[in-house]
Amino acid sequence: MALLFDIGIIIILATVLAYFARVFKQPLILAYIITGVVVGPSVLNLISSFDETYIFAQLGVVFLLFLVGLNLNMGVLKEVGKISLITGIGQVFFTTVIGYFIAIALGLQPVEALYLSIALAFSSTIIIVKLLSDKNDLDSLYGKISVGFLIVQDFIAIIILVILSGLGTASLEFLLLTDIAKIALLFCIVIIFSRYVLPHFMDRVAGNTELLFLSGISWLMIMTLLSGYMGFSIEIGALLAGMSLAPLPYTYEIGGRIKSLRDFFLIFFFIILGSQMEVTLISSLAIPVIIFSVFVLIGNPLIVMALMGYFGYRKRTSLFAGLTVAQISEFSLILVALGFSLGHIGAEIVSMVTMVGVVTIVLSSYMIIYNSKIYNKISPLLGIFERKNLKEDTLRAKAEKYDIVLIGYHRIGFSIMRNIKNKEDVIVADFNPSIIKELKSKGFNHIYGDVSDPEIIDRLVSFRPKLLVSTIPDFEDNMILVKKFKQKSRQTLIFVTANNAQKALELYNLGVDYVIFPHFLGGEKAQSLINEFLNKEIGYLHRQRDIHIQQLKKYAGFGQLHI
Repeated sequence: MALLFDIGIIIILATVLAYFARVFKQPLILAYIITGVVVGPSVLNLISSFDETYIFAQLGVVFLLFLVGLNLNMGVLKEVGKISLITGIGQVFFTTVIGYFIAIALGLQPVEALYLSIALAFSSTIIIVKLLSDKNDLDSLYGKISVGFLIVQDFIAIIILVILSGLGTASLEFLLLTDIAKIALLFCIVIIFSRYVLPHFMDRVAGNTELLFLSGISWLMIMTLLSGYMGFSIEIGALLAGMSLAPLPYTYEIGGRIKSLRDFFLIFFFIILGSQMEVTLISSLAIPVIIFSVFVLIGNPLIVMALMGYFGYRKRTSLFAGLTVAQISEFSLILVALGFSLGHIGAEIVSMVTMVGVVTIVLSSYMIIYNSKIYNKISPLLGIFERKNLKEDTLRAKAEKYDIVLIGYHRIGFSIMRNIKNKEDVIVADFNPSIIKELKSKGFNHIYGDVSDPEIIDRLVSFRPKLLVSTIPDFEDNMILVKKFKQKSRQTLIFVTANNAQKALELYNLGVDYVIFPHFLGGEKAQSLINEFLNKEIGYLHRQRDIHIQQLKKYAGFGQLHI
């Protein structure tokens, strides 16, 4: 009964605070953390079943990373693997070294300084993936690089935690060899099951969606338990479980059902995080907390930007990726808690790291959400992070003028491009590296970039097109795009996309020539077909179905990525 009471109070309070956060257009994460502070021991002390509630938080983390694994494309990881590895290791190294000397300068003992500096080096995969998912940026270049170096960070953190856990029971050399052997064994198990067992088993249960969902959950539990039994984090097991199922055709069915579980249980993670903050120590630790928070919020992004800039990435990509590391990780809290249990550090260091975690998680959420606006403000200052010879494949064009500019190749854009006869008159803009790779393989004129980037918009305007077609549904991006073209290219006909009627009307008020409203067009087409089918015999329906199947086969042959 106590657990039910705790959960009820937490959910009710979180709902109220989340409502006000929504009203004032603040991140919901902030509401959840404040809920944790309020119900935690420092304020109302309402959580009596802490251990049971913490299990809910762990489930949220497990479901989140399982979904990340389900959506991980190994081909994409290969594309960004090198820069992710370099950036992940480099950022951890430089943050640890610089953070150590800052801690020493503030009067901390060497062991305390080392623990704290390592804790500052890791960023939260959970928070970043959630924010990138909410922004639909997981498929962007910076999103893929960010997820890549976060995975690298997580593996480093796990190795450090395992070594610390084994101190006093074995030599360091033995621990390292044991960890390598365990990691190799875990990967071998995943590879064998993903290739030879899971495809056949999932094919057998796929006929029943409930059994398919249950089987996916069971595989997730097997991997998390196995990972924990081998001494690793359950988060790594969850990620590997998702990755092993990713190549199968059932990821959408499994992932779609798990998303609601993820959203519910993940709330408890942020609430538990807020509850661990010692409010009574805030005044005494204010100065070091501010200094370390500023270092994480500004220093970590600068380190990532310097590394990515050196390897030839654009300043915008480097900034966006850098902003994703402007907070510390759940591994940071686990690390200092372990150090406290071993007697290496005191409770003051644990509280300091927890406060830095709360501050950086809240502020970095704003930085990631409003990364485009931040870039627009400070773009002129970022030139030092961009080399002249860029690595990013930004442009493949044969001319300086095009009759049609098509923004977004996925879905609607794919259909439009397929039916254009003279494709040499068209240039396609997209921010997904996989799509850019496909455009390149087909020989289409293309430009890599996000239309929220003013430089990309200026480049598109410079083509002086007769027709601009934007298939992206983001209202703010389309607003900026329309205003820019109306200012500098008044003769261009403008087609943009909207996902609701109100936004469509606002775009028309700006002078857009036509708003593509997929839900409206799809509904009208479906109603037209239904009317025809109702007035004709069943044979007519079957003939139309056969025609549709043939059309789909042609589409699939033209570009399987978008079907």
